[in-house]
Order: sequence, then structure tokens, then C-alpha cells
Amino acid sequence: MRNLILLVVSAICLSTTLFGQFEQPQITGEDFDKVKVQVGADFAMQYQVLSHHADSALIPLGKGFNLPTANLNVEAMLAPGIKVNLVTYLSARHHNEAWVKGGYLVIDKLPFLKSPGIDKIMDYLTLKVGDMEINYGDAHFRRSDNGNVAHNPFVGNYIMDAFTTEIALELMFRSNGWQLMGAVSNGTLKPSLVAYNAATKTYTPYNTNEELAFYWKAGYDKQFTDDFRLRLMLSGYHNPDHHSGSLYNGDRTGSRYYLVMNRITYNASDVDITANHTTGNYGPGTLKKDNSLMVNLFSKYKGLEFFGTYETVKGNAPSGSSIQFNQYAAEGLCRFGGKDQFYGGLRYNYVKNQADQSVSRFQIAAGWSLVEPVLLKLEYVNQQYSDFLAQYGADAGFKGVMFEAAITF
Repeated sequence: MRNLILLVVSAICLSTTLFGQFEQPQITGEDFDKVKVQVGADFAMQYQVLSHHADSALIPLGKGFNLPTANLNVEAMLAPGIKVNLVTYLSARHHNEAWVKGGYLVIDKLPFLKSPGIDKIMDYLTLKVGDMEINYGDAHFRRSDNGNVAHNPFVGNYIMDAFTTEIALELMFRSNGWQLMGAVSNGTLKPSLVAYNAATKTYTPYNTNEELAFYWKAGYDKQFTDDFRLRLMLSGYHNPDHHSGSLYNGDRTGSRYYLVMNRITYNASDVDITANHTTGNYGPGTLKKDNSLMVNLFSKYKGLEFFGTYETVKGNAPSGSSIQFNQYAAEGLCRFGGKDQFYGGLRYNYVKNQADQSVSRFQIAAGWSLVEPVLLKLEYVNQQYSDFLAQYGADAGFKGVMFEAAITF
């Protein structure tokens, strides 16, 4: 409670422009003359000074550099109002080799139809289609995505991390601040047509059309004056039946808190960063049935910014057992210096499941943008586990300092 009070008080002096970016604005296409390709990259590296504790035996944890991560970004304007995006993870905690995150089309205009009527309709619509980071909730806009950490003022993401890439189609309507989006996806990070069970020597076919997920977003986002912006969004994700629903199990890049809370089992996997790529996170994981809702509030007045999240998840695990998780998060920033080069911020995050197990996290962060592409971060994190008796005993958690350096261009 004391941490939450401190966070609310700090929201009085919050600011940022870098971290207030959500959906990209529409492409007018008026300046298009030929196909143009832009290539960029993201690099990030952390120095970890964390300690963990539990009543059960945990692995000893050293201090030092984590595996550096990198993204390669390619974007091309193909026609007036039409662009393609491709992101590749060059190195990640879960996949040390290069993996494609996804590629998709953004269509804000349909010039090939040569219809003034359709052109007028497209002034309000944006169509995205491909394999992409789905637009469920607003929290995914403020998270670190492997080497791309520029939109996250902290080092770690949320405890329950709703992030996945799926084959999807999104249609968004925007007008005078009002926003409405409806979408459909294949419901999973890794599509598969058939599975084999070696124990029973049986095959199970999967039909994508029978495992579709549906998600949506509705709300209001308005820049009322040069100084004041308000954004309120409600999002939903609904997957009625899937063999491997991945909304809470779709991050192939991994947590920033390496190897924390790993228990001693005298197995090589105890210290394998790839096998334990979600350490520090907590959530439902893979779901057979998923009904999720997220509410986000973002406000900014001059240098003052606040971002809040409430999320609830109800569904079934692959075994068929019912699950329910609730997440609360609130954060604030204070930017200062020439061109807002510096910032400080606080975040409080709390997750609880149907068995009354809970995880709380308190983060304090400071940042310095040396030049626009170069960002340095320093974070203190303190995470506590409650009622995880079987895993950790009565008292468990981790805390310490994370330093992160990143380049984005």
C-alpha cells in the first residue's frame, strides 16, 4: 500500500513524449512518388545486479551482463497509403539465432480501385493483415520487445505480459478521437496442422478455421490542446477453443530478469536462459479457452503523464481446469532537462490468481537520452511472491538493480 501511495503522489509530476506513442497515424499517401525502403535496427544490453530469496533452495545468482539482444526492421512504402513492415529478432534470450517476428501490410488507402467513394471511406479506416503483434490492450505499446526498448521507460515489462504475434486481420475506424477496432486471428504464435503423440503413437489434426480468436478495442484518444491529451481504451480477446492459445505465452524474446527464482533441481535447465526465458513473469500461460479484458488510461498534461492498466483473464488451461487472473498496474514519469533528456518514474504492478496466489512488483526507473537514438536506463526492482507455498515457501522474492543501454535508429 505504501508503494502504491508513493506512485499516486508521483503522478503529480509526470511527463514524456517518447512513451506516449500508441497506434501509428494514418498514411495520407500524398507525398508518394515511388517505392521507398527504410532499414533500421534496435540494440539493447543489460547489466544485472539482482538477488533472490525463498524458503526453498534457489540457484545461486551472479551479477553481470545479460545476453545482448537486437532487432532488424525493414519498412517499405509500396503505394500511396500502403506499406509493409518486417521485423527480425537477430538475437533473443529464447532464440539466440535470427527469427522473424512477423511481417504485415498496413492499408490506409486503396488507390488501385480508383473510386472517390472508397477513398472517402478510407479516410476513416486502417486495415492491417499479416503475421503481427496483435493490438490487444495498450500495455503492449509500452513494453520492451527484444532489442526495441525505446517505448518502455522501465527495464522489465508487466508481470502478466499479454503479448503475442499471430496471423491476423485488423480493421480500425478512427474519427475525431473515437476509435473502434475489430479483428480475427489464428489464435496462436506457432501455427500447426497436426500433432504427434509418441507415447500413444497417435496423430491429432488441427483445423485453423475451428480455432479462431476474436479481439477488439474501443475508446477515445484526443489531443485537446497542445498541452493536454487523454486516452481511455477498453480491449477484449476471446478464444473459445484452441489447442495452444498464446496470448500469455507468445513472447519469444524473454524476460529482462535473467534466471531469477529458479529452484535447484540439479538439472542443466536450472541455469539455461533459453529454457527459463520467462523468469520473473507470472500468468496463465497457454490457454485452451480465453476471455480477456483490459482497460487502459493514459493522460498527459504538459509535463505530466500517467498510465494505468486493469486486466482480467478467465478461461481454461489445456487440462480443462478453470483459471482466473487479475492484474493491476499504474505508472508515472517525470521528464526534465533540455528536450526532456532525463526522466524518472515509478511503477506498481500486482497480479492475483483464482487460488489467491499473488505477485507484486515495485519499480523505480531513471533514464537519460544522450542523443535521440541512444538511451540509458537504471532501474531498481523489488518483486514479492505470496502464497506460493509449494514452490517457494512462505517468503520469496527478488530485488536489485538493472542497468540497460539501448540504441534505436
